[in-house]
Amino acid sequence: MADTQFSLAAFMRLPLQQKMLSIIALSMVAAIAVAGWTWTRTPTYAVLFTNISERDGGNIIAALQQMNVPFKFTESGGAILVPQQQVHELRMRLASQGLPKGGLVGFELMESQKLGMSQFIEQINFQRALEGELSRSIQSLAAVQGARVHLAIPKQTGFMRDDQKPSASVVLNIAPGRALDANQIAGVAHMVASSVPHLAAAHVSVIDQNGNLLSAEKAGGRSGGLDATQLKYVQDIEAIYVRRIETLLAPLVGAGNFRAQVTADIDFSQSEQVAETYKPNPPGDSSIRSQQVSEDASGRPAAAGVPGALSNQPPAPATAPLTA
Repeated sequence: MADTQFSLAAFMRLPLQQKMLSIIALSMVAAIAVAGWTWTRTPTYAVLFTNISERDGGNIIAALQQMNVPFKFTESGGAILVPQQQVHELRMRLASQGLPKGGLVGFELMESQKLGMSQFIEQINFQRALEGELSRSIQSLAAVQGARVHLAIPKQTGFMRDDQKPSASVVLNIAPGRALDANQIAGVAHMVASSVPHLAAAHVSVIDQNGNLLSAEKAGGRSGGLDATQLKYVQDIEAIYVRRIETLLAPLVGAGNFRAQVTADIDFSQSEQVAETYKPNPPGDSSIRSQQVSEDASGRPAAAGVPGALSNQPPAPATAPLTA
């Protein structure tokens, strides 16, 4: 107590200028202490979701408010930020609620079928569900931010010559600074083709968000339209001919003094032909298609006597006997 009174008395004996400096110094120390305490209590925010639709963003914000979780937006508004230590937990909790949906519907659309729905509507819903499931599968690729799949499935008829082949289009939103190589693009096309009956990988078009056709055969390349088996066959053919050339030239110019390179151009096109031939049967091999027999019988006695004109004359009229 005496020390406190002595300190207060010593402070009061100080000049006014020193008193003001002391008060300012104490205020700065207190402000720094409060700022440090506030900074340690403020959580570090991390990205929860980015590049989401407005509908998904509204549903996610409503879910975060119900869970009393603080959140923020980036300056561009393209991402939702939450406390860093809660990111993984919140993602799993939101995933259990089906968020974010990404604006795509999958086979859960088939669970809300109504009674009395026409077959045409059922087919349309199934196609929408299949497109959504394929889009979700493609979006799981690391270099793909978003994907849309459009299927053109014609109605099959009973006539083979009138059947049309299905086709598909895939729109990819590639992440900035990322790219898909030829094998990955072919993998996307084959995955879509394998999910639709009678759909060939050559009939699947893949483009990016800038409208560039990724599935086309690039200049100097040969992988467009060829699957892995066909590419392997081309490579094997080229390797065989390279070894043959090396075997022929090595004794003449010496091994290591030349270089052989072969580019094989193999036509993998396929055609389908349907023919109907009609020709007459050979003699003796014909068969009876139908047969009809008609018979007529009568119970009258057959005519008797000597045939001729006399036997066909009518009998003479009867005459009365003469009596005397």
